[in-house]
Amino acid sequence: MNQKELQSFLDFKALQFESIAFIDHDPIQIPHQFTKKQDIEVAAFLTATIAWGNRVSILKSAQKLIDSMDASPYDFVINHQKKDLIPFKGFVHRTFNENDLIYFFTALKNIYLKHQGLEKIFSNIEYSLQERIHHFKTIFFELNHLQRTQKHVSDPQKGSAAKRINMFLRWMVRSNDKGVDFGLWKSISPSELSIPLDVHTGNIARKLGLLNRTQNDARALSELDLNLRKFDPNDPVKYDFALFGLGAFEKF
Repeated sequence: MNQKELQSFLDFKALQFESIAFIDHDPIQIPHQFTKKQDIEVAAFLTATIAWGNRVSILKSAQKLIDSMDASPYDFVINHQKKDLIPFKGFVHRTFNENDLIYFFTALKNIYLKHQGLEKIFSNIEYSLQERIHHFKTIFFELNHLQRTQKHVSDPQKGSAAKRINMFLRWMVRSNDKGVDFGLWKSISPSELSIPLDVHTGNIARKLGLLNRTQNDARALSELDLNLRKFDPNDPVKYDFALFGLGAFEKF
């Protein structure tokens, strides 16, 4: 395919996969249980944090978290006491354990009470969105914490593609017109977003000639972002649906 044909193909696939049916197979179904902005943010952030590995396992772990928070994630984060943490004893998803989770509760509470919430931190227009992820991590870990917990928040300035945070940002920023993403954060433009680069999107991007770098890291993300912005500079991350769908659902 030439570039025009490739763009038409990806536009078609993006439109095909960005539909309500997508939610049934994706971790985004967890925050879709809520309507209040802060509940959606907290549920989405925690779900995105553990969104690696088997999808069934991700959904099971994420739903367990929500249920243990009495289906009120924001209220739990802000008002929980030590006794409320008992249901999380022994929680583990891959390498994310109960100690990591308890710090995440503490850090989120600090962000809402001392930093005006998640959106405010990511809305500093002095920096690129990837630089803001680095800034977010600095704030997130400004309280006392175990060193091991830092690995659960990626940092583009240390070479990471930050797949899970970029996915969370896609959820928060992109329009809800198709009923999938939430479009809650109006202070950030979809044009600033970067694709959540994972095995599926990376492999399909390479097959289509959109990505040459073999590692799924920050440099690969920058290369893929640049190429996707040529197709749609206003909403380049819509192609996440196309690339992911082609890899995960159609085995392209």
